[in-house]
Amino acid sequence: MPESHAMDPKLLELLVCPVTKGPLTYDREAQELKSRSARLAYPVRDGIPVLLENEARPLTDEELQA
Repeated sequence: MPESHAMDPKLLELLVCPVTKGPLTYDREAQELKSRSARLAYPVRDGIPVLLENEARPLTDEELQA
């Protein structure tokens, strides 16, 4: 398994959810950027965020509670 990539904190400050324009939180273990407002998780592949709605997966109620 490849070593997980770190997300640049400055880049994370600039990124917003493409659907809601709200903030994103980085889940390093899952390699995803999560938008609570849109209830979506966007993948991070090889350290590059893929901020496309059709690439995102819906967040479960349990994930939103965490």
